[in-house]
Amino acid sequence: MRDGGVVTAATDTTAVDKGLRTGALGLFGSVVMGISSTAPAYSLAASLGLVVASGGALLAGVKAPAIMLLAFIPMWMIAVAYQELNKEDPDCGTTFTWATRAFGAVTGWLGGWGIIAADIIVMANLAQIAGSYGYTFVGVMTNDQAISALGSSTLWSTVAGVLWIAVMTFICYVGVEVSARLQYVLLGVEVLVLVMFASVALVRVGTGHGVDGSITPSLSWLWPSGMDFGSVIAPAMLTAIFIYWGWDTAVSLNEETKDPEKTPGRAAVISTVLLLVIYALVSIAAIAFAGVGTKGIGLGSQTNADDVFSAIGPTLFGDSFIGHAAMALLAFSILTSASASTQTTILPTARTALSMAAYKALPTQFARIHKRFLTPTWSTVGMGLASIGFYVLFTVISTNLLTALIGSVGLMIAFYYGLTGFACVWVYRRTLFSSVRNAVMRGLVPLAGGIVLAVTFVYGLVQFAQPDWLQDDAGHDVTILGIGAVAVVGIGAILIGVVLMVVWWLRSPDFFAGRTLTARTPVLVLDTPEGLPTMGLPDSGREPTVIAPDMSNLPTGSIAVDEETGKRFQRTRSRRDDRRDG
Repeated sequence: MRDGGVVTAATDTTAVDKGLRTGALGLFGSVVMGISSTAPAYSLAASLGLVVASGGALLAGVKAPAIMLLAFIPMWMIAVAYQELNKEDPDCGTTFTWATRAFGAVTGWLGGWGIIAADIIVMANLAQIAGSYGYTFVGVMTNDQAISALGSSTLWSTVAGVLWIAVMTFICYVGVEVSARLQYVLLGVEVLVLVMFASVALVRVGTGHGVDGSITPSLSWLWPSGMDFGSVIAPAMLTAIFIYWGWDTAVSLNEETKDPEKTPGRAAVISTVLLLVIYALVSIAAIAFAGVGTKGIGLGSQTNADDVFSAIGPTLFGDSFIGHAAMALLAFSILTSASASTQTTILPTARTALSMAAYKALPTQFARIHKRFLTPTWSTVGMGLASIGFYVLFTVISTNLLTALIGSVGLMIAFYYGLTGFACVWVYRRTLFSSVRNAVMRGLVPLAGGIVLAVTFVYGLVQFAQPDWLQDDAGHDVTILGIGAVAVVGIGAILIGVVLMVVWWLRSPDFFAGRTLTARTPVLVLDTPEGLPTMGLPDSGREPTVIAPDMSNLPTGSIAVDEETGKRFQRTRSRRDDRRDG
C-alpha cells in the first residue's frame, strides 16, 4: 500500500508460495532426510578406497580418518551458512535464491545449475551401485550364484539401476511424507549395519583375530601431518566432501517443514555432526582390519577401491551361517543406502528446479505442482528422466567413467557449497558487526568455509586433470581427450550450464533483468530528521540506524528509507503483532 508516498510493509516476510505441502516434516524427520541423503553406507563403500589410495598408489593411507575430519570442517561451516541464510529467506531454491540475491542473476543461476548437475551426475553412480547390490542381495538370500553374478553384468545392472531410478522418482512424486516414512526404515537399517561392521572389525583386531595386514588403530590417524596439501589433501578432501554431501536436502525441504526459518538449518548442522561420528568410526575400523596394503583385501588395492565392503565383508564375517547372514545385511544396507540416496537426490533437485522456474529462470512448466500430492511434477519427472539418460549414456561410453563421477561431483559440490558460504557473508555484510555472534556465525565461519572449498577446488582440479590420476582395472588411464576424466566431467558440467544459461537468457530475459527475483536485499535505514542524535561517535559523521528487512526493529510511527533507491517504507501491523497484543 502507499500512504503519502510511503510504501507500507508488513513485518512477516516469507518466500514465494510455490504450492508445496507445508508443515510435513519436523526436526527429527529433517535430520533423517539430511543423513539419509548422504547415503552413509553407499558413500563409504564407493569412496573410502579412493581416499586411501588412487591410481594404484597410496593417497591418504592410514590418515583417511584425518581426511574425514578435515572434510567435516568446511561442511560444518557451510551448514552454518545454510542455517543463517535460511533464517532470512527459507526458499527451496537455497543456493540459487541466495546467490541471486547476493551476487545477481548469472551467479545465482550457475549456483542452481551446480545443484542440478551434481545430482544428475551422481545418480549414475547411485543407480549402478543399487542395481549391482540388488542382484547381490537376492543371490545371497537365495544362495543362487547365478543371480549374484548378474551384478557384474553391465547390461543387467544397468537395467536394474534404471528401474531403481524410476521407482524412487515415483515415490518422490507421490509426496514428501511418504518419502520421509520410507527413509526412517531405510536409515535405521543402514546405521545399525554400519555399527555392526565397525564393532566386529575392531573387536577382531583388538583380540588379535585380524588378518595379515591388520593394523592397531592410533590417534595419529586423526591428524593430517606429513601429507602434501596439493597432491594428497586437496584431492582426497574432494572425495571425502562427496561422502558428506547431501545434508542440504534438509534445507531444500524448508518450505515443507514446520518452523521453516529454524528447523531446516538446525537439521543441517546436526546431520553433519552425526555423519562425522559415523564416518570416523567406520573408516578407522575398516583400515584397522583390512590395512592399506595393495594385496588381498588391503584398501590400497585398486581392485577394492570401487567397493570396500564387498572386499572386506566375506573375510570379516566368515563362511558360517551367521557370517552369510551378516553379509546379506551388509549388502542390503548398501542397497537401501543407494536407493534411499537416489530418492533423496531427486527431492532437492526437483525443488531447486521448481524454485528456478517460479522465478522464471527455467521454463515455467517446471513450477507445476500436483493438485493432490502437492509435489513438483515436471521437476520430479524431469530429474528422473535426465538421470536415466545420463546413466545410460555413460554406461554405453565406458563403465570406467562411472568411477570418475565421484571426484567430478566433488568439484561441483565445492563449487556451489563454497558459493553459498560467500553469499552468506555478502547478504549480511552490513550487519556483521552488530554483535559478536553475527560476526562469527554470519561472517567468519561461512567465509572460512567458502575459502577452504575454493582452494580445495583449484588444487583438486589440477590433480584430477592428470592423465594417470584414474586408472581402470587393466591399468589403463581413464581420460577424455587426453585429460583426466574426473576433471573433464566436472568442468564440462559447469560449461554445459553456461551454454544453457545463455540460451535461456536469450529466450526469456526477465529473470536476468531482475524482474522476477530481486538481485539484492534492500538496505533500509531509519529516516532520522537532521539534528537528532544517531549512532556513532560525535566526530564520526551521520551513521544511520540499519533497519532489519522485516522492519522488526523499526519504531512505531517511524519511516525506513532504502539507501540506494530512496524509497520510503513504513511498518504495518502483522499477524505476529496481532497475536502479541491480544
